[in-house]
Formats: sequence, C-alpha cells, structure tokens
Amino acid sequence: MRGDGDGWVACERAHRHWGRYGAAGLLLRHRGQDDDAVLMQHRAEWSHHGGTWGIPGGARDSTEHPVHAALRETEEEAGVSPREVQVHGLRYDDHGGWSYTTVLAAADRRLDARPTGGESVDVRWTPVDEVAALPLHPGFAASWPALRDAGQPLRLVVDAANVVGSRPDGWWKDRAGAAARLRDRLRVLAAQGLPAAALPPDMAPDVAPAAVDIVYADIALVVEGAARRIVEGAARRVDGGGGDERVDVVAAPGEGDDEILAQATAYAGPTLVVTADRELRARVQSAGGGTVIGPRWLLDLLDSLERTENPQ
Repeated sequence: MRGDGDGWVACERAHRHWGRYGAAGLLLRHRGQDDDAVLMQHRAEWSHHGGTWGIPGGARDSTEHPVHAALRETEEEAGVSPREVQVHGLRYDDHGGWSYTTVLAAADRRLDARPTGGESVDVRWTPVDEVAALPLHPGFAASWPALRDAGQPLRLVVDAANVVGSRPDGWWKDRAGAAARLRDRLRVLAAQGLPAAALPPDMAPDVAPAAVDIVYADIALVVEGAARRIVEGAARRVDGGGGDERVDVVAAPGEGDDEILAQATAYAGPTLVVTADRELRARVQSAGGGTVIGPRWLLDLLDSLERTENPQ
C-alpha cells in the first residue's frame, strides 16, 4: 500500500527529491571483534540514481517519524525486522523544504538480509573499509565520511536515590512514588532521544561526533530500599515517536552503589553514570565504568524535554 509521502518535490536549493514529507534511511552496522560492516543496498536501475549503492530507505509519510520510516523501508526492501536492530542516533540533512534523516542503528550480528519488494538488486553486508570503493548514491557518498565515524550505542546508568534526593520536593514522603516519577520522565527521554550537543564533551568522540544530531540511550535506573517496589511491571517497551522506550528499572539486591557499579561496567561501549556521590564516582572511574556526571545535568535535560513537549 502506497503512503501519502510518495512524490517528487523541489527543495530551496532547486534540487529534485523523492518524498513529499522528506525521506529517511537506515545505516545498520554490526561491530564484531574482527568484523565491522554495514548493510548496503544496490538500487534497482529504474529508481532515482539507479544502479548505485546506498542504504535502505525511502519517503516518509505525513504522520511518520523518521525512525519508523527507515525501519519500515528496510523491512520492505531488505527483509530485516525492526525487532532485530537497536536504533541509537539520528543525523539530519536539511535542504530547505526537504530533509533526509539517517537513522543510525546497531545489530549484534550480520542479520539475514535479501532483496525484497523490487527496489533492491542486491542487499549485502559490506566491510566498512570497502564501502567507499562502491559506486555510491551521490547523497550517501557525500555523507559517508562523517557517518563512518558515527558513534556507538550509549548506556545511561542512573542512581535513582541520588537524583531524586538532589531536589527538595518532598521525595522523602514517598520514595517509591518519587522513583516512579523519575522512571516515567526517563521513558520520555528514551523515546525522544537527547540532543548530541547535551552530552559531556569527553563523550562526544565515542557517542556523537559531528555527524550525529540525536542520541538514543539504553537506560538503567537503579533503585534501592523502599523504591524497589516500582520494579514489578516497570520494564516495558513501547513504540515511541523516536524509537522504542528502553528503560530498565533495576532493583539493587544489596547496596545501591554496588549495583550501579555493576551496571556501569557490564557494557563494553560508552557509558554515562548519573550520580553526585563522590565515593561512587571514584569507584566507577577506577573500574573503567565510563563517564560520571551529576544529577543537575539529567534533571535540566528532562526539564528541557518537557518544556518542548508542553510549551506555554
């Protein structure tokens, strides 16, 4: 079934583009121990810039988020299920009146892919070092040097007790309720993503170099004491506007600091731990558990997202 986004438009630069409401594509990458490859599509001859190589993608519908469009098109053109990929970033290319969004995603293996739907001559995993040697789609060729260095998925570990306790709003009267409110605010962050510019500067090279505009994080909210009550039924995945919500509420079996440290060191990629606890900060840094930042950074970010969602 054709969507309402199909059609040609001209941007302010007088270029002709496919997609009445813009377009989006999925840059799916698998990083293994000795294997760094991206999923590439050989475009059918009848298509725009036919015969070139690029990434699966296509026109967005009027009510469709770029992530949804990129995942839908990849399933239609390459047979890859959205459930098998982890979206972790967006890159915008605004031409004025028309835009293209590259959706950055990771796969834990080389997923089975095949040409489907008639728009692909071939679909294959291509080593990163070999991509530039292909006859590339002009738009993808221009963006590939920056996209090649695009960052890895981010893990955000949140010290619930420390963050909740940083604002004197009566949290001590209902610790579980305060933790639940923080969990719900984090779900908004997980769905909308965070501006790459908001990341601590020392994380940018690993997570969001210049090519990335929005970062989606997997979030672990560590709770202890009375706040453990919110764990039952808390972990869920809901299809959000900018990607699936990814908030795991983790009940510390003992000391909260020990569980936060375990969560921080369990992930091999870039990790950001939110706490103001000096002893915990030292433990995380000593163990190589990532970057540590204070609660104000997170709370200011959540406040900003809420203002954007609910402008006065």
